[in-house]
Amino acid sequence: MSTLSPLSFTRRSLLGLAVLATTAWGAQAIAADAYPSQPLKMVVGFAAGGGNDVIARIIAKEMQQSMGQTIVVENRAGAGGLIAADVVAKAPPNGYTLLLGSTGSNTVAPLLASKLSFDPRKDLAPVSLVAESGNVLLVNAGVPANSVKELVALARKDPGTLNYASSGNGSTLHLAGALFAKQANVNIVHVPYRGNSQALTDVSGGQVQMTFSGIPPALQSAKTGQTKILAVTTKERVKSLPNIPTIAEAGVPGYEFSTWYAVFTTGGTDPAIVERLAAEVKKAVAKPEVQAMLAAQGVEPSTNTPAQMRQKIDTELTQWGRDLKAFGITAQ
Repeated sequence: MSTLSPLSFTRRSLLGLAVLATTAWGAQAIAADAYPSQPLKMVVGFAAGGGNDVIARIIAKEMQQSMGQTIVVENRAGAGGLIAADVVAKAPPNGYTLLLGSTGSNTVAPLLASKLSFDPRKDLAPVSLVAESGNVLLVNAGVPANSVKELVALARKDPGTLNYASSGNGSTLHLAGALFAKQANVNIVHVPYRGNSQALTDVSGGQVQMTFSGIPPALQSAKTGQTKILAVTTKERVKSLPNIPTIAEAGVPGYEFSTWYAVFTTGGTDPAIVERLAAEVKKAVAKPEVQAMLAAQGVEPSTNTPAQMRQKIDTELTQWGRDLKAFGITAQ
């Protein structure tokens, strides 16, 4: 009867492990190659008809044509986008559940939540940017200021008398105003609303003096003559508004605020599938007709890699964690 030496046993064990590893890798590769073999779902954390929803439907439509599978857009509104993010974070990590996320829902709302059921860094896998958007500084037509410098001077003359509306406490529009107040060194009072529509209505009516608004609704408001646009919040001038200065060049050096929209999937998804999704997003956003539809929503088409998007998330979670404390913004 023969016996195995310890060395033979070790070699056979190592060979067996190698075969298992190769088999497992092969199974993953086959799974990635077969993807997608069933319909996908893209979850949106806001109501149908809003900016996030429209962008999600534009991208989902193009991706499904390219991938050969239906992509159903599902609205799970609430908690600043956290309900939708939670759905995706807890889905099977197979790339069939996607999230159209944004600055507010992915890097601000998690920091304001008193209790979070998922880890925004680990449980959501960034895929790619879709678009970025600036806002505009919009004031009521009766405000005696026709430039950012004049508005800052007015705010300093009578501290606490100017109000700015936002779409809610902790919203990106609230943050845009808080950042403006800090960098311009002015005392302006935040008035939160439950959505941007009523905020714009009250600025137009003069109940509130100013707001930071998305571009399309601000343009519609300004056309009525009840409001006026003083500046854009982005680092560079917006292509669709070439004659409107940035806040930085108009009186508050260094000011910059923009919102991004991006696709995510469940954390732990096979990197090959994540890369496939990123390629599909990039392909969709590169289409001229898609860029035109995104531009009509007041956003600038933009994509990046999963690694770049992950770095962006990490950076902003750290940055907003610091700034929210500095601004004194808490969940209400």
